[in-house]
Amino acid sequence: MKLGKATREAFGLALAQLGETNPDIVVVDGDVGNSTRTELFGKKFPTRFFNVGIAESNLVSVAAGLASSGKRAWLASFAAFVMCNAYDQLRMSVAFPCLDVKVVGTHAGISIGEDGPSQMGIEDVGLACSLPNFTVIVPADEPSTFRAIEALNKMHTPAYLRAGRPNVPIVYEGDFEFQIGKANQLRAGSDLTIIAYGLMIGPALQAAEELAKTGVQARVLDMHTIKPLDHAAVLAAAKETGRIVVAEEHLLHGGLGSAVAMSVVRQHPVPMRFVGINDTFAESGKPDELLAKYGLTAADIVKAAKAF
Repeated sequence: MKLGKATREAFGLALAQLGETNPDIVVVDGDVGNSTRTELFGKKFPTRFFNVGIAESNLVSVAAGLASSGKRAWLASFAAFVMCNAYDQLRMSVAFPCLDVKVVGTHAGISIGEDGPSQMGIEDVGLACSLPNFTVIVPADEPSTFRAIEALNKMHTPAYLRAGRPNVPIVYEGDFEFQIGKANQLRAGSDLTIIAYGLMIGPALQAAEELAKTGVQARVLDMHTIKPLDHAAVLAAAKETGRIVVAEEHLLHGGLGSAVAMSVVRQHPVPMRFVGINDTFAESGKPDELLAKYGLTAADIVKAAKAF
């Protein structure tokens, strides 16, 4: 797989492109536009771009006010800042009235690297999923981020999109389908299923290749939409492969693993293993070293699979 742009960069490019044909779109940022890449939109459409400063609660309130007056609001900040600092505003000003506000949290997970634990969004997916009326999406690469932005633009309800800081491999090339709430099967397999999203899709595919060398054929699902979850894909994986490994760059509690486990228990219980951040904050360091230290590599997925 060749290396592509970071999903935060793809988000900025897609949003600026979207603004050309959608005059009602407005963008609000928390003084990190050069990092979230909303500055690309701001430079093209300065009268529709608002920097509210480092004040995430106000950020959400301004976006909600714009949405309630008929605008299509997109807001962006670091995942840890917007989801943790402004949760109450998201709950009461966006989720409760079910406004057309799209929330984008960038620099998510421990792969933000040297910036350290205060800026690492490791609970953002769980927090977003807990908000009624919210759709929650984590694209895997540059092409799927563009498709995710296009799909979210067709919705008029709240949503959270998670984006990362590092460049990630291109998973999707050529023509492909991206449908909110429908997982994409990236590899066929009948012995077990690896379900992942975002940054962990690359390691999931690498793990499947390693397992194939030992005669184990692993199905790989890109569960880009965590909410609403593709229960049909989960059921098929459980019935057809009998074992499931979930891999995510997120706390194990409240993330994709929790959602898949609930689906499996309700539909067709099978053995499961979970690769994620195990009830801890990470330290500051280089992204690859952090992913290795906290068990978020292809080798860790292989280990989980072999534990069956």
